[in-house]
This record gives sequence, C-alpha cells and structure tokens, in this order.
Amino acid sequence: MLPSKVIHNKAGRCVPLLLAALIFAGCSGQGPQAPTVNVQGTATGTSDSYLQQMQQSSDDNKVDWQLLAIRALLNEGKIPQASDQLANLPQQLNDVQHQESLLLQAQLKVMQKDAAGAAQLLQQIDAASLSKEQQARYYQLQIAGSQGLTQLRAYIAQEPLLSSPADKQKNIDATWLALSQMTPEQANGLVINADENTLQGWLDLLNVYRANVSDPTMLKAGISDWQTRYPNNPAAKMLPTALSQVQNFQQSSTGKIALLLPLSGQAQIFAKAIQKGFDDARNGALAQPAAQPQAAAASTAPVDANTATPVDANTAPAAASPATDSTAAQPAAQNSDSAAQPAVQNGSVAQTAPPSSSAQVQVYDTSSQPIDQVLAQAQKDGATLVVGPLLKSNVERLAGLQTPLNILALNEPETVQNHPNLCYFALSPEDEARDAAHHMWDQGKRSPLLLVPRSSLGDRVSKAFAAEWQQLGGATVLQQQFGSQGELKQGINSGAGLRLTGTPIVAQPQQPQGVTIAGLTIPAPQADTPAAGDGSVDSLYVVATQDEMALIKPSLSMRVSSRNMAQIYASSRSYQAGSGPDYRLEMEGVQFSDIPLLSGANPALMQQAAKNFNNDYSQVRLYAMGVDAWTLANHFNEVRQLPGFRLQGETGNLSATQDCVINRKLVWSQYRQGQIVPAS
Repeated sequence: MLPSKVIHNKAGRCVPLLLAALIFAGCSGQGPQAPTVNVQGTATGTSDSYLQQMQQSSDDNKVDWQLLAIRALLNEGKIPQASDQLANLPQQLNDVQHQESLLLQAQLKVMQKDAAGAAQLLQQIDAASLSKEQQARYYQLQIAGSQGLTQLRAYIAQEPLLSSPADKQKNIDATWLALSQMTPEQANGLVINADENTLQGWLDLLNVYRANVSDPTMLKAGISDWQTRYPNNPAAKMLPTALSQVQNFQQSSTGKIALLLPLSGQAQIFAKAIQKGFDDARNGALAQPAAQPQAAAASTAPVDANTATPVDANTAPAAASPATDSTAAQPAAQNSDSAAQPAVQNGSVAQTAPPSSSAQVQVYDTSSQPIDQVLAQAQKDGATLVVGPLLKSNVERLAGLQTPLNILALNEPETVQNHPNLCYFALSPEDEARDAAHHMWDQGKRSPLLLVPRSSLGDRVSKAFAAEWQQLGGATVLQQQFGSQGELKQGINSGAGLRLTGTPIVAQPQQPQGVTIAGLTIPAPQADTPAAGDGSVDSLYVVATQDEMALIKPSLSMRVSSRNMAQIYASSRSYQAGSGPDYRLEMEGVQFSDIPLLSGANPALMQQAAKNFNNDYSQVRLYAMGVDAWTLANHFNEVRQLPGFRLQGETGNLSATQDCVINRKLVWSQYRQGQIVPAS
C-alpha cells in the first residue's frame, strides 16, 4: 500500500489540470455550433430540416435557411408550401438572397407550367453573379421554359458547368433530342452568331446524321469525320447515347427467319396474303416500277380495309368479295408528281430490301400451339429473327416472354412496352388516325370533329386521333358518333340531315419525362391542353364505309351549304371496291388516305398484286404488308437502334417511335370532278 502522503500529492497535482479542462470546456463549448448555410451551394437536406433550422435561427441566417427550405420544398414537389414560404420572404433581401429568390420563383413558374412567367423572372437575373451551381440551375430553368434556339443555347451554356459525367451525358442527350426533333426547315432557319462554334458543330452533326441515317457504314464514317473537325465540341468527347449505338452497330442477321402466322382458322386468309408478299419480296418476284410511272389511285378497295387487317385478327371479318366492276379497277389519271411519292423530311430514305437467295424462311403455325412454344421451337431450329406473330392475343403475350430472338411483331398490343429486341408493325385504324391528325394539322386545321361509328372501332380511332392531336399542340377534339345505315337514311328522309355537334374526347397523350441535372428536377415542358372551342369546326375526319359515306356526305350538305362546308377527310375505309362515277362526283372535295401501293407509287406491282388477288384490295393491302415486313426484317437493327431511320415502303413511309412501333405516313388523295387526284 502506498503511503497516504504520496496519494495526497498526486491528487494535488491533478486538481489544477482538471479545473483547467473544465474552464476550457466552459469557454469553448457554451453551446453547439450552428451549421453553416450557403444559399449559392447545393441543397442536400430535406425541407423539414431546413425549416427547423429557420425556426431556431434568430440572425441573418434565418432568410438563408428559408430560401434553402423553399428549394427543398420545390424539389420535393410540395408546391403550395413552397409558394407560401416565397410569399413570406422579407421585403428587404441582400443581392445574393434576391438572386436566389428569383431563381426559386422561376422554378415555381416552370412547375406551374407558366413558361412566360418563368422567362420574365429569368430575365431579371444577372447570370454572371451566380455561383456555378446556381448557373446550372438557371440554365436548366431556361431549358424547361423555352424552345428552339433559346433552348439550344441554354443546353450549350449549361454543359461546362456540370461536373458529374452522368449529368454531362444527360445534357448531351437532351441537346441531341432537342435538335433531332426539329424539322429540316426549322433547323435550317436558325440564325446563329459567328462565334457560336459549339452550336454550329451541333448543327453540322445533325446534317451528317440526316444525310447518312439510311446507311450505318456511311453514318459511322460521317460521325468520325465530324469528331475530327470539331474536337472541342462536347459531343465529340461524349457522343449522344443515340449516336454511340451507331459506333457499335451490327447488321441484323437474316440467315434464318421464322415467320409466325396462323395457318388455320378465320385469320388464315390474312396470313396467306402476308406470306405471299413476304415471299415475293424475298424471291425477287416484285414487279419493278416504270421509269416514269403514272401515279394512279385505284377506285376499288376492301369493304373494311382496316378492321379486316391484323388489327385484331381474332375478331376480324372475312375478306371482301372480289370487285366485279371492271371499269372501277381502272386507275384514275393523276399528276406524275403524285402524293404517292413520300416526302423525305429527315434525310435519306431506305428502299425495299433486295431479294436474298441465301435467307431461309421457315413458317410456323401459331394456331396449333401456344406462342411461347412456337418461339422456343424457332430458337431451337436456329432462327436468327422472328417475323410475327399476327394475332393480337399472341402479340400481347410477347412482353412477358424471355427470348434472345429479335421479333418484328405483325400487330400492336394495347399497351406498348419498350423491349430492345421487339418492334411492332401493324395496319391499324389507330395508325391511320394518327397520320390523319398530322395531315390535317399540316393543312392548317385547328378545330376538327370526328365522325365515327358507334362501336369499339369508333372509340379506338377517336382516342388515337385525339391523343396525337394534343401531342401536336391542338385543343381538345370533338367527336360525333353515328349509328346504322337505317338511322342515316332516316335523317335524310326526314329532311333533318346531319347536324355537326360533338362531345370532347377524353384522351391522355403520352407525356414526356422530366430531367434532373445538377440536383434540379425539372418536368418536361407541357402545354396545358386547350379546351374545346365554341362548337365551330373547320374540318371533319370521317371513319365510314363507302355505303355510309354515300349517306353521310349528302346528310351534311342538307344542313350546311357547300360554301360553308368544313373540309372533309376520310379513312381508307370509305375507299372501296366498285365505286362508280356517281359516287366519285358525290364525294367532291373529300380527301382520303391509303397506302402508296394503292395510290399509284408502283403501278407495275399494283397490277401484279391486283391480278394475284382478283382485285380484292383488302388482300392487296396485306400483300403490301408482307413486302414491307421483309424490308423491315432486313433493317431490324437500323429501325430498332437508329432514331430517324426511314423506309419507303409499300404501306407507307415507315419510321419507328422510341418504343419501336412502326409509324406509316400515308398518301392522301382527293375527289375532284369525278376523278381521283393527289390532295393539295
């Protein structure tokens, strides 16, 4: 045991040290240090945490915490709370706080879809006085609230402010998307300054792409040459994702194609016509067009061309009877500059794929076994590509199947899912309605009314047209339904005619996705859908058979004078076999759409196909679909991977959406003095 004296000495030496430590702690730890606040930096906290700091702060930092809270509230989508906090900001703010408040007010306007209000606020901001992080947000708000040249300049100004490679890639992808969505006329009409080298490089890249998009080899070379000429352009260092796929592009293999068709049952007649077109294209049996063809619009067509095609072959009606009016099958004279020649708006267009003696095609009957078993057998047999199935029920099942095979489905599901190995090609009334929306919009129409049958077909067409119309920026579309031919005749006999009244179509167009860059999430620009007008219409889109059109047109004339008659547009459903001169005269001025093959683009092939199917033009349409299926199969990877890739097909000028749904631009013709001529 130590002596008590030693213990007391040690305790005496420790007391001063302990007291000093306590005194030091008391001086330096009178309270927890307040966290630093920087409104010009990145806001990573939650709105609740910032609001708590604001309540606990009693100095100048209180406003800074409030500004951070507002930013967090906006990023969390809590718009009412953010608006309340903005309204409660003090009147007196320093310069830094004032600039930040303007940014936040502009962000609120963008989220409220008030682009004009956002632009007005952004004009009050001195971008040079902002921090790097604020500048990135500033340009992101400009992007969200503008279009065209202003938007492109904002993308370019934002790019060097981004530090994250992921953010830079998003910026470059978004810049390319904005450029590629411009028409050639819009892109060529941009007036840029002499020192805007980066923007000039982007425009040159767009020109290279559009000039070579139909030839992946030439496109690869063109992009490499562009990178050499513009080494400092951001896209030269980090290609847009859509273009980086080009560098790794490989031609799709057509060594062995599995053709999946229903070889028995009600849909068998459709399958045979498609198979005939597919085989003729593969074997080189297609008639070559004349050197200077006379564009022709044949005046016979199926009773119900669209619903008799593989829209839903499970319930499709039987094909129409062959035409018996020999004079009706004679083409009407058209100008050699016929609308049958597809307009090339985005660069070069690929033609029908050449025949191939090496390609093997094996046909599988989808009527005999489930589609998953058919695909498994095709894969086992060594297929490299699948064309089909045709029945809608089978196409619906494709999304849930796991297969490495590339598939060109010959129908479209109700809900399209994006799969890297799947494309959809269909001749559908919805597809035709979407094309009609573009055609009518391009002709300056803004108040359309749809006249459709009171049926599921009418509902589908109306929704497709309305959704596309609103995507173009149009107002809510009106529709009017009609019943049986007996009802239409009763209207004529009673002298009541057909009064143009409509109800709004409820359609939800596909909304673009927002983008998050530099910590700021901005929804994609969305214009509010205008409400329907005062009931006046400037155009009608009619989905009716020939017999129904023969009653609808005079019924309209009973109520509206020819001088005040709105322009009438019709689907190919009204363009049927056996229409004589009386019908053509009655339809004076009506415009209607159809596939290029039936509109005179290839008279020699038209004559050959009509002969093969005894002038049954419902079968001719399906034959043309088979021809185009061969071409699409040979260009599957281009269609799937190259945005803007286009094919000049027999069923239309073909292009693909982001989900690889094949769109068809049709040919529009018009009845004029008993003749069928290209629509002006």
